[in-house]
Amino acid sequence: MSKIGWIIYNGNLPGNKFLDFAEMLFEAASKQNSKTYIIKNNELLSSLSTSNLEVLTDYELPDYVIFTDKDIYLARQLESLGIPVFNRSDVIETSDDKVATYQALAKQNLPIPKTIIAPKVYYNRKEKDLPNLDFIIEQLRFPMIVKEAYGSFGEQVYLIHTKKELEEKVQELYGKPFMFQEFIKSSEGKDIRLQVVGDKVVAAMKRYSENDFRANITSGGKMVAYEPTEVAKEIAIQASKAIGADFSGVDLLFGENDQYIICEINSNAHIRNLYDCTGINAADAIVEYILEKLRD
Repeated sequence: MSKIGWIIYNGNLPGNKFLDFAEMLFEAASKQNSKTYIIKNNELLSSLSTSNLEVLTDYELPDYVIFTDKDIYLARQLESLGIPVFNRSDVIETSDDKVATYQALAKQNLPIPKTIIAPKVYYNRKEKDLPNLDFIIEQLRFPMIVKEAYGSFGEQVYLIHTKKELEEKVQELYGKPFMFQEFIKSSEGKDIRLQVVGDKVVAAMKRYSENDFRANITSGGKMVAYEPTEVAKEIAIQASKAIGADFSGVDLLFGENDQYIICEINSNAHIRNLYDCTGINAADAIVEYILEKLRD
């Protein structure tokens, strides 16, 4: 008997890249005879009471959900109903929080940039109590990266060159979670995106920028198909497993002496650019993996 799936995406974001990802998964599921529905997260209402827990919808409840959004409350509601969700809510939550991601990676002794977490500030007051910036500069040197815990497409990542810049940025971000991080000069303007599914890297591309320290395509970077080394593949797979992901896009930086350093893990990495670059449709591998896991 074929499995019924929901593919949930954010219905409130502009542009079509989020729907495009859902449609790629829909087509992949169709090829494997799995009936799926593409549903906006804001079409589903989670209902709670003392004696009842449900999702209010006219859709038939699925055998599984592919969750391409960050609405972890909805993901948890579905899990509470006993529905397998890929990726799980805790995975999405960790991936969305870069501080939590680096902590999970460090716990597994995986290669990451040296990082100092900014102390938690609960509200933005007029008199700002800043951390010891001189100590942070001594530890990380300039230039350094300041990175917000929450952000997408490289937009909340800043390259800082002076103490004045650093002080201004810390003042600006006061009240938000963020971190200070060493700048990997050897990877300036370039990185690798590896798409991990289960225990495999199914596709990879090198991204590079000629005028930005970030290599993100959204920031103007370019891409070429890339054959990663076995070491790079193993690091990407271990990184994905460290946050418990079933599938993810792992970004690796080029360290010194042919080493690799984990930059980021995306539990909902969009796969269109990867497909355009490599000709490999990661959606096929993702759906095949999910259906196999349900059979097991």
